Amino acid sequence: MTDTPARLLNLLSLLQTPREWPGSELAERLQVSPRTIRRDIDRLRELGYPVEATKGAVGGYRLVAGAAMPPLVLDDEEAVAIAVGLRAGAGHAIEGVEEASVRALAKLEQVLPSRLRRRVSTLQNATIPLTRGDGATVDPRTLTALAAAVTGRERLRFGYRSGDGTESKRLVEPYRLVSTGRRWYLVAYDLGREDWRTFRVDRVRDPFATGARFTPRELPTGGDAAEFFSASMARNQPELSLDVSFAAPAERVASRLPGHLGTPEPTGPETCRLRSRSQDSLEWIALRLALVDCEFTVHGPPALSEHLREMGARLTRAGG
Repeated sequence: MTDTPARLLNLLSLLQTPREWPGSELAERLQVSPRTIRRDIDRLRELGYPVEATKGAVGGYRLVAGAAMPPLVLDDEEAVAIAVGLRAGAGHAIEGVEEASVRALAKLEQVLPSRLRRRVSTLQNATIPLTRGDGATVDPRTLTALAAAVTGRERLRFGYRSGDGTESKRLVEPYRLVSTGRRWYLVAYDLGREDWRTFRVDRVRDPFATGARFTPRELPTGGDAAEFFSASMARNQPELSLDVSFAAPAERVASRLPGHLGTPEPTGPETCRLRSRSQDSLEWIALRLALVDCEFTVHGPPALSEHLREMGARLTRAGG
């Protein structure tokens, strides 16, 4: 890579992940000599980036939090605002906040001075987000730890709670984070099971990067994490054929339903019908239908009708 500005940007991107990079590995990644890496590190320092070097036979570099923000064209208020916004969005898996946003959060928090990091935590702890019940919340610190391990190709240990409540310890090689709009999942190779797995991030506890590097394995789908995730979910969750009519205009119903459930078709000025397929759970679909806040009739599947009857009976009992 002979283009110096482009090389410096790539070098900075690597250093902004929370790990230490041996000079030899940086040289290999950027396809330059170790001497060029040393010169580029000096250039970054001249630009104000606090790059710390460690001594030893190999030596390494990492970006540390300095007395002030490095020149990212952000002032303190902007940096805090971005960090708070990314934390809030990532923690609730809001649709449109994808893996790139989590990587950005990991990089930003890596270089935030402690005084700004405290302000971000204070603001988040004092704020109660208004969510739509689309999925369980996720600790942004968990997301950033997973994202850093994915980027740094570092093995990860964590506790995990399965759907039936079983607790286990996992050692994995993290591959990608996947957002469905309401939940986050980690696609990883499980070393204990010797197979690929998908983990719901809200069920991950105390992720810990081991420091052991790994060469990423090839996914069975040829490297497409989204395709692998979809296939994995299809195996674990049966697909439901939804057929529901609503006593409300199609526009109103569509505005109250998540987009991935499909678009209702008008059947009259004040009625519409939704026919679609979904791999979401019966519990979640029933909740989303109830939140539309209008009369509706389920024509299928029968299991959804039965679940709604049971839920209605529980709610009636709860109301006395």
